[in-house]
Amino acid sequence: MNSPVSDLIKQLVSFDKASVQPVYIQVAQQIINGIQRGYLSKGSKLPGTRVFSELLNIHRNTAVAIYEELASQGWVDIIPNRGTFVLVPEQATAKIKATAERIDRAYNYPKVAGFPFQKSFHLASTLQETSAKYIINDGQPDLRLHPVHQFSRWYSAAMKRKPLINKWNRASVATPSVFKTQLCNYLNATRGFRINPNNVISTRSTEMSLYIVSQLLIKKDDVVLVGQLSHYASNTIFQEAGAALKAIPVDDEGLDVDYIKKHFIKHSIRCVYVCAHRQYPTTKTLSAQRRLQLLQLAKTYGFAIIEDDYDYDFQFEGSAMLPMASADANGMVIYLGKMGQSLFPSFQTGFVVAPDNLIAEAHNYLSLLDEQGDLIQEQMLSELISEGEIYRLVKKNIVTYKQRRDCLCRYLQQYFDGIISYEQPSGGLAIWLQFKHPLSLVKLAEEAARIDLFLPKTILYQDKTTCAIRFGFGHLNEDELEIVIKKLKRAYDKVLNF
Repeated sequence: MNSPVSDLIKQLVSFDKASVQPVYIQVAQQIINGIQRGYLSKGSKLPGTRVFSELLNIHRNTAVAIYEELASQGWVDIIPNRGTFVLVPEQATAKIKATAERIDRAYNYPKVAGFPFQKSFHLASTLQETSAKYIINDGQPDLRLHPVHQFSRWYSAAMKRKPLINKWNRASVATPSVFKTQLCNYLNATRGFRINPNNVISTRSTEMSLYIVSQLLIKKDDVVLVGQLSHYASNTIFQEAGAALKAIPVDDEGLDVDYIKKHFIKHSIRCVYVCAHRQYPTTKTLSAQRRLQLLQLAKTYGFAIIEDDYDYDFQFEGSAMLPMASADANGMVIYLGKMGQSLFPSFQTGFVVAPDNLIAEAHNYLSLLDEQGDLIQEQMLSELISEGEIYRLVKKNIVTYKQRRDCLCRYLQQYFDGIISYEQPSGGLAIWLQFKHPLSLVKLAEEAARIDLFLPKTILYQDKTTCAIRFGFGHLNEDELEIVIKKLKRAYDKVLNF
């Protein structure tokens, strides 16, 4: 007759030899699980390795490996000539879930919380899973263009800097960091600013920047004006802060400022969100006249302007129009931007430019969300700015992206002539495609998915007056662009034939 411990082990332990995880690890984890739950009490003697191997029908060497694994973690004590005894280490309090369970299934971690909590409709994920080979996004850079070997060298060099550890260990910094100084120099040179380190903070992304700004500005039911068609992520952040969003028409000159004058009164607006350089998603640029009107209106009405300049660096023709913030003499504009889009995504950084007192408050929020920051990233970006590498990378990639834009326009002319209308943008990594005759974009996406092309719902815009796609081309090379356009045309023809 088996001992009680042997019977327990047979009940507790099961394993899958086909699993990637070694058998001895699977079994050791389940025995630890049994000890933690009190099935195997402290001092219990485990079967010898020969009996243990016969009990589970495993090789004796595997049984030895199991006991050695348990001993290395402090769960058993192997005493020569006496046996293996269960221990309960004081520090071993974490529950380790077994890979396969029998009698302890009731101890699975609960799927539903036993207490109420706030659910947010606005924060519902927009991510969609797909196995399609080809994807159209809303205008992301091509990761394949990033300098992998140079990146490794830059990162390694940044980590070897001796002052890095001192920066991490220092509780506070009395003087501006080198990164902030370099970032200010870069923005002053490229965007016409006249800022100092007290006017800027760096964040992980433009979304984090906007979240911090919204926490500073918005109270429940404050009115926030956005474009009739606007960025879904930005709208989500505003709504979660409690804002009442009001849509403003957008035409060929960008946001309709006269509409604001006609429909709103002084002190009724908290802030206006605008992508002045290239309105999202339509890519329309806010004209110089309307920029001046909006700045004057902000001063008169007492609202803030949040200027999101998400793709300033990608200008193909002519000079990029300088941000409104560079002409703001009254402290009405909060400028959001992104730098390092020619690097890997983890080394891109967002930033906020604003008057000193707002930046000081923003630092308080940032210290809660991201107190540690990323000193290696800052060190590397500081050197890339100082050495001119950021500028060179941007200029190099712009040549490639301009070729891809021109290539896409040729394919659109070839395959969608008379079907869609668009304007060739002077910059950015997306084109606004409007169908001349409305069709169901949901059905178009479904048909495209059947032929290995994914159109995420976040790039589809359809209502009574709009039937359009924000077509991001930056991540596709010229061969891929032709394949994608052909697939899109096949899907379009299929929808028309329904």
